[in-house]
Amino acid sequence: MTVSAAHIASPAAGADPATAGADPVSTGAGPVTTGTDPVTTGAGRAAGEALLDEALLDESQPGGRRANLAASLRTLGSRPGFVIAVLFIAFVVVTAFAPGLFTSHDPYATAPADRLVGPGVGHLFGTDELGRDLWSRMLHGSALTIKATLIALGIAIVAGLALGVIAGFFGGLVDALLMRGVDVLLAIPSLLMALSIVTALGFGTVPVAVAVGVGIVPGFARTTRAEVLRVKTLPYVEAARGGGASWLRVLLRHVLPNSWGPVAVLAVLDTGVAIIAIASLSFLGFGAAPPTAEWGTLISAGRNYLITAPWVSLLPGLFVAMTVLSLNHISKTLQELER
Repeated sequence: MTVSAAHIASPAAGADPATAGADPVSTGAGPVTTGTDPVTTGAGRAAGEALLDEALLDESQPGGRRANLAASLRTLGSRPGFVIAVLFIAFVVVTAFAPGLFTSHDPYATAPADRLVGPGVGHLFGTDELGRDLWSRMLHGSALTIKATLIALGIAIVAGLALGVIAGFFGGLVDALLMRGVDVLLAIPSLLMALSIVTALGFGTVPVAVAVGVGIVPGFARTTRAEVLRVKTLPYVEAARGGGASWLRVLLRHVLPNSWGPVAVLAVLDTGVAIIAIASLSFLGFGAAPPTAEWGTLISAGRNYLITAPWVSLLPGLFVAMTVLSLNHISKTLQELER
């Protein structure tokens, strides 16, 4: 059995089978007639891994990773809706870590004389029932909400990837046991599960983030498992194994890099899901205690003034809705690009 660079190269690395080099079968050198299999010898394995590494590192060829990334960026940059959504999400993320760049008001300073002032130049979102600037409280509240979202996503991605990779890569009894547990979690509504967990852990931003993260783990586990099952049967994975690569090397260099696309799209989509879940739990009173500014608590605080001062709940709610819709648009665009 002879394996050329064209057969060993992973398609994710961008190697061109047509330019990978001469096929030893066509040279007439005669490795087929020697009676020994070069791939099964130590020298053959070393040569196979060397060819594989060379193909993986050569990313500048036409159709390679760099070329594909540049083409993808050009395609995304030509879509105004995607660019606007990315800019808005970037603004939200910046405000989460540096809200003082966009407001000079103290989010906790009360001014009874300015109680329930409508939106204007001095107060972009108006003021609440205590005269506090809503725009400032919205920006400072994004710090807690976005950081809680990142914690929840970190838990979901790490746990979901681990479960999905183990189940999909090893299969058999391990796959059956893990996926039955994931099926049980999928049968429970995520918000109900989050309510149960946060009730057991206690109130606060971190318990809410942990509860939401556990609730979205099953989706990541299922998606990762499906991609690993698909990728591990592809020819270049079998060629890598035939070239003497270990299972760990195959997993890290071939299976995981080529399974990450749908998982990344799901991560963007579930970011919006996590924001809604965290805001919902904060709205119900499970989040940070007042007077801490948080998106859910801001919306909740204005529900008693929907007739006289609707902006107290409406504008923070629209801000949350725009954030989630922007994330959904980014996720949908990336999904179309994956196809």
